Amino acid sequence: MLCNVGGIIGILLGFGLGNVMTLMTSFEANIPYEWAFIGMGFCSVIGITFGMIPAIKASKLNPIDALAYE
Repeated sequence: MLCNVGGIIGILLGFGLGNVMTLMTSFEANIPYEWAFIGMGFCSVIGITFGMIPAIKASKLNPIDALAYE
């Protein structure tokens, strides 16, 4: 969830800054919406992957040993 929120904020900032730059310069903006979806997919994959790795490691531990370690 946190990665997707960060992805949404990044996409909104990118679109917003791109539009501001087109107003300040004579460049035309071409907003590739498919790249926004690719970016959100990438954020989801990163969040799921790096969330699952520690969870899988923790699930393999004996709860008594894990609690005694702390």
